[in-house]
Amino acid sequence: MKVCVIQPPYSMRGEDLRFCEEKLFSLLDECDESLDLIVLPEYSDNLANITKQEDFLNAIKEYNGLLIEKARATAKRCNALVFVNGMYDAGNGYRNTTYAFDRSGKEIGKYFKSHPAPSEVRSAEEGGHGLDVAYSYAFESPFVLEIEGLRFGFLTCYDFYFYERFPLLARENLDIIIGCSLQRTDSHDALSIINRFLCYQTNAYLVRASVSLGEDSLRCGCSSVISPFGEELVNMKSKVGLGICEIDPKNKHYKPAGFGGEPKAHYEYMEEGRRPWSYRNGGASVCLFEDTMPYPRVCAHRGFSTIAPENSLPAYGAAVAIGVQEIEFDIWATKDKKLVSCHDEVLERVSTGQGKIGDYTYEELLRFDFGVKWDEKFAGLKIPLFEEILQKFAGRVIMNIHVKLWEVQTPDPMIEEIIRLIRKYDCARHVYLMCCRDEIAREVKAYAPDIPICLGWDGNIDPLSMPKRAIALGVKKIQLFKPYFNAETVKLAHENGILCNLFFSDDPKEANEYLDMGIDTVLTNDCQRIYSAVNAIKKKKCEK
Repeated sequence: MKVCVIQPPYSMRGEDLRFCEEKLFSLLDECDESLDLIVLPEYSDNLANITKQEDFLNAIKEYNGLLIEKARATAKRCNALVFVNGMYDAGNGYRNTTYAFDRSGKEIGKYFKSHPAPSEVRSAEEGGHGLDVAYSYAFESPFVLEIEGLRFGFLTCYDFYFYERFPLLARENLDIIIGCSLQRTDSHDALSIINRFLCYQTNAYLVRASVSLGEDSLRCGCSSVISPFGEELVNMKSKVGLGICEIDPKNKHYKPAGFGGEPKAHYEYMEEGRRPWSYRNGGASVCLFEDTMPYPRVCAHRGFSTIAPENSLPAYGAAVAIGVQEIEFDIWATKDKKLVSCHDEVLERVSTGQGKIGDYTYEELLRFDFGVKWDEKFAGLKIPLFEEILQKFAGRVIMNIHVKLWEVQTPDPMIEEIIRLIRKYDCARHVYLMCCRDEIAREVKAYAPDIPICLGWDGNIDPLSMPKRAIALGVKKIQLFKPYFNAETVKLAHENGILCNLFFSDDPKEANEYLDMGIDTVLTNDCQRIYSAVNAIKKKKCEK
């Protein structure tokens, strides 16, 4: 198979766009019928650094249609497979898209970039391009096209940096990976390492096209063809033109799986020793991050506490299972500095123990039953550690963590330990910490500015007190307490980019009235009823 990567010039000056596009089109004209596969770089319909949204859209309108038709005609003229990246109008905006054309010029598939770059996600007001990226938050298996008996996978630019995806691609038994890329900030050496590592990991050929920032540039470029052995068959560095070579897509790399082992692909050898708990949260069960999970939300206060004891692992698990977006739970510190989950500071209501949690060590608390008072069926249930909750549910649900130990004067608020555990279980983007004391909120923000804080009620009955406190502290979420708020509270909060939780509502009609007021998240003790009611209202609104 004879493959070709096209590397056109790219300009950091928007006024050079026409020159760069015309050069790309002329390079396509140089392709001939000896080629079997042709790959073009990312943003082939916008080969200049255009930052203003209006100018960006105008460039797409001018060149996208011309580019797609040119690629289609080239495929037909050369009797070759052609892969070209440009914009696709998905109805809700443009998507970064790699188009695949067969030898007859027929479009046979579209790959939407799995990891849109931050500049593509940000809105025009935030200085980005505001592309349609909603699709990228849903779980999807890797996009694979089978063409002429070969399996093609895809990566686009920013995708190349997510090395944890490489084993997932390897599992697809790919023959060729199509890479439409820019990667303007990386050196030639870095690009070579990334690309060779990809091929060795996946046992597939990479055919990757990028752009030249100038013949003398040591960044970007490196349009390449790389074998499963990690051998660079083509590396154009910063040269403008065509990179052409012959490959045998079925020539795979197999090596001994360990010293003296049977020959296997590298990823097959890795699978024998994989330890799932040694990696970052991933997979289909991982939910959206706290900052991307849409609103409105329902938060299961103390878990699904109408079917299992409150603040228990069964209650949290049941809430996650029905699909609520958030669970809320409370944590206290034991005498020996273990973090445990319980609503009350004292034990009598929820367990067979007596006195305060802080007066006992964790081992002493294990003598008490935290299930039998709720129902005999739960006899033997023990108080859960904060770490146990994270072990079971980190990344699977948004956690509203009410740090009750911060509500009492204590010489050690254990901020470092709480943050350490959140980071240990890789859920910093799936949690927020509920705090009622401003001085503690300041300490947490200073120690871990990336961990969101939700400001709780401090006893002030002024309806505007909560948003004013949040504004002063720079906190972006508040938890309002009935009845000490009104529509003006929510309005002031939203005007300042502050989200509003409501504590609490167990009545479906009331809950939806609060959502109509603008409340973003409703905490409830009856999560099944409220979750069902809120979903029904959302569905009706979508149908209108």
